Amino acid sequence: MRRIHRTGRDWAVDLALVLFAACFAAVSSQSIPVPEDLGQGWRTADQVAGGLGCAALLLRRRRPVPLAVALILAGSQTHYMTGPAMVAVFTVAATRPWRATAWVAALVFAPLPVFLWQLPDLPEDRAGSALTYFALIAGAIGWGLFRRSRAQLIASLRARAELAEADAESRAERARMEVREEIAREMHDVLGHRLTLLSVHAGALEFNPGAPPEEVERAAGVMRESAGLALRDLREVIGVLRSGSGPEEGERPQPELADLDRLVAEARAAGGRIELTGPPGGAAPPALVGRTAYRIVQEALTNVRRHAPGAAVDVRVAGGPGDGLTVDVRNARPPGPDAAPADGGTGPEPGGGQGLIGLAERARLAGGELTVLPADGGFRVHAWLPWQS
Repeated sequence: MRRIHRTGRDWAVDLALVLFAACFAAVSSQSIPVPEDLGQGWRTADQVAGGLGCAALLLRRRRPVPLAVALILAGSQTHYMTGPAMVAVFTVAATRPWRATAWVAALVFAPLPVFLWQLPDLPEDRAGSALTYFALIAGAIGWGLFRRSRAQLIASLRARAELAEADAESRAERARMEVREEIAREMHDVLGHRLTLLSVHAGALEFNPGAPPEEVERAAGVMRESAGLALRDLREVIGVLRSGSGPEEGERPQPELADLDRLVAEARAAGGRIELTGPPGGAAPPALVGRTAYRIVQEALTNVRRHAPGAAVDVRVAGGPGDGLTVDVRNARPPGPDAAPADGGTGPEPGGGQGLIGLAERARLAGGELTVLPADGGFRVHAWLPWQS
């Protein structure tokens, strides 16, 4: 037998139902017809059976169906069993599956057709008592079904609430992951750009140790500035990761399309041969579009320094509201393996291979598209970004 753990509330409900069955028997005792040939002895036996039936209701949580069957069969012969039988069938209807409730209801109402057939020949008091019994049992079953459906509705609403809460937590977690992925892309773009500048100038000093003091001083200044900017960017990224939020008010703003001139100037200072056309004048594009275009150019220039050092680069940015923003970065064939890079570097730098994937993802998140194709011995990075009018 499965052990049922009852709380204080369960015990209170069970005792209340036992009391209800006993009170119902006591209140209805005066209306119970007593056969003349049985007398007071029959009533006493009926009362004892009713008391046992009330006590048996304490088992209604463990064996509700067998208890209901026993009380229904006993109630067909004992009038004081009506109260316990009502509680028993209510318990079955409220807690058991539909099939069990249907079988119990069929057992209760199986004698009803015979009773209705004999109804004209029955005494009025016995006919009224029998009809009242069937009505009470039907009411108990209906009330139990109502309680069962209400409990199922509450459980369904609770499950929906828990599902909605879990879904909200999942959306929040996805949002946090997207923020962290965005931070990782920013780290790749910014630090990759700064560190390649450091590598280029360090390679130039290593390749040409006898360079004039002015060039050495200039290269050292660029290296110091790039290292300082890289450390600042790294501190900002780590601060955001620790706080779990976005940039706070007052921090260094994100780059915009207008910052392309500064980016190209830094790359030229590192020895790059870069031709910039654009960006278009007039109204600035939305912040996301401008920042995405800036990062695309930045990563493209970083890839040229890594994989095609010394190659000439042509950067074109055009477009406007309604037409979208077009970014086109082309690099020519890099110098031969025997030719030194224009800045005196040591050759291609290794890369992680994630830059182009990050660029395509950036363009997609901004609602645009990006393609990378070979072009005239070099490569072409072409992107289109939406710019609403």
